[in-house]
Amino acid sequence: MPAWFVRRLAPGVLVAVCAVAVVAFHSPRSAQAEEPRYFAITNARIIPVSGPPIDGGTVVISNGLITAVGKDVAVPPEAWVIDGKGLTVYPGLIDALTDLGLPSAAPATPPGGGQQNVAALLAAQQGQRQARGPEDRPGTTPWLVAADDLKPNDRRIQTWREAGFTTALAAPSNGIFPGQGSIINLAGEEPGAMVVKAPATLQVNTARTGGFGGGFPSALMGALAYVKQVFIDTAWYAQAQPVYDAHPRGLERPDYDRTERVILAALRRDEPVLVPANNELQIRRMLEMAPEWSSHIVLYGVQEGYATANLIAAKKIPVLVNLRWPEPARDTDPESEDSLRTLRYRDKAPSTPAALAKAGVKFAFYSGGITNPKDILRNAKKSIDAGLSADAALRALTLDAADIFGVSDRLGSIEPGKIANLVITTGDIFSDRTQIKMVFVDGRRFLVREQAPPPQEPGAGGRSGNLTGRWNLIVVSPQGDEQATLEVTQSPDGTLSGSISSRMGTATLTNGSVSDARFTFTFTMTIDAGPTDVSVSGTLEGATLKGTMSFGGGFVMDFTGTRAGGPPGIAMWENEGGRR
Repeated sequence: MPAWFVRRLAPGVLVAVCAVAVVAFHSPRSAQAEEPRYFAITNARIIPVSGPPIDGGTVVISNGLITAVGKDVAVPPEAWVIDGKGLTVYPGLIDALTDLGLPSAAPATPPGGGQQNVAALLAAQQGQRQARGPEDRPGTTPWLVAADDLKPNDRRIQTWREAGFTTALAAPSNGIFPGQGSIINLAGEEPGAMVVKAPATLQVNTARTGGFGGGFPSALMGALAYVKQVFIDTAWYAQAQPVYDAHPRGLERPDYDRTERVILAALRRDEPVLVPANNELQIRRMLEMAPEWSSHIVLYGVQEGYATANLIAAKKIPVLVNLRWPEPARDTDPESEDSLRTLRYRDKAPSTPAALAKAGVKFAFYSGGITNPKDILRNAKKSIDAGLSADAALRALTLDAADIFGVSDRLGSIEPGKIANLVITTGDIFSDRTQIKMVFVDGRRFLVREQAPPPQEPGAGGRSGNLTGRWNLIVVSPQGDEQATLEVTQSPDGTLSGSISSRMGTATLTNGSVSDARFTFTFTMTIDAGPTDVSVSGTLEGATLKGTMSFGGGFVMDFTGTRAGGPPGIAMWENEGGRR
């Protein structure tokens, strides 16, 4: 059957017809003769974001680009026509900070264990020599670019896409200067076909927890001093090298420093410099310090922005808001009481976007360790319920996100000439009742089908494996391996509860769940005079665990775990002296 005939499908039969006649779509570079390259979505409600909604409108897609949008748009004769009556067309959503498509970092412990700085661990991970300049550069690999390490087979890409996300800022996260982020589209068989802009951002991580390791700069003040010194060194290099190049005779040549060269190049390209600041103290500090490092600062985290929105607006600094809102523990000690500050933080965090919008701060949303992308939209809805307009919430997931990263000329709205990233739904995208019918990425159509539930397992509540018990964890910290103990109970429905203990103390697990051998939970640590959520995710493989711990400032550490002994339900009751 020829590819360029017009197919007219009513909304009620669209999915059914496509389910029995699936066409494999590939990127334009590998397109085959039978693939449609032209589409027209007609009779739909269109939400351009850059302008007012269009009822009964048409969007025309040609060769991966939007070529026409409007009420009275001619449909090309070669187009595959999709009757959008009763459907709504949105721009593809953008996750403004994530590690989608990037390999899980797993630095190897050096022979003999012991202490080793971040740079050496990252060098081992990347198969490189560690960064050196006038002096060692711990945790500093700004030359790493996310686009160079993309893994198109990351299963999360499809999961995010089926939730309406077509684009993301993928960024390295290990280290103080972990590397440069890349804007990627969430489809493509080859990494190069996914990249929209690379490099796109320079990321800084100053939140050093000290929870599982020591050594400079393990303390926050040390990390801040180090970051400041790197930018001072870079500014000196920017002046010294041209002077030497112009008049080398009689002048001592500057030392070669790869870090300074790469950061200087990023600053000259005016890349946004992402700096973490989540609570009020961190935000106030970064508003004072960070503008000295770069004229293009973007804060990320900002969950206590409700207290500092006017200060952020005065500095004219955009922000990325972490949508993983703080939540109370599900299984807390009834005798314990949360501080007033913690209660206020949990209650008011979802009101931050409304406060930022009222103050005139440009902001975007990012997943922040959320493992189910549908929860991103649910948490955005919490901001709407807390006073943010639905239009502003949509812009934070589309056009404003694109604008912050300098790609609003090609992404973020439905306009002619932009990349054809679209989401077609049955209604309001923030409603739990709304279904996503299909997604377009780079003009390629992807049907969204309901996933079959995982097979039931006797005694496992439909989940794979059982985490109940005590687990001995080995956490790969920047300064060597550290030990922690995880005690967990898994309920029949897959909910996890328990505690995690390290030399920092004991914390209660919250938001814990396990499904299909994958588990997630969080716990809260007090860092830098404020509560910081630690997001844990991993997999259960027999009697071993494997995963990552993501801290509030974007710092990530890998861990492995082994069961302490005994079958599930017994190991949990063991203690240092034997059985209870």
